[in-house]
Amino acid sequence: MDRDEILKALAHPVRVNILAWLKEPQLHFPTQEHPLDLGVCAGQFERCGLSQSTVSSHLAVLQRAGLVTTRRVGQWIFYRRDEETIAAFLKSIGDL
Repeated sequence: MDRDEILKALAHPVRVNILAWLKEPQLHFPTQEHPLDLGVCAGQFERCGLSQSTVSSHLAVLQRAGLVTTRRVGQWIFYRRDEETIAAFLKSIGDL
């Protein structure tokens, strides 16, 4: 876990919102056709009001920081929170 990379990822409010939405996907993405246990399809994040390329950039930052994992199914990429990394990060912050 790279704490600095995570802090940089969390420095943008859209990325914080994405993580919050992913915490309760059934609440925020009820119209997704694929099962939510796969994760949330990248296209679902258009709710941000941002272009697909901008959303993809934010998701890539979260992935590089280790805060989300991806799973490719056919042409779709699904995103899920990496709860282990998030818990380790929160613990490391608490230890400061």
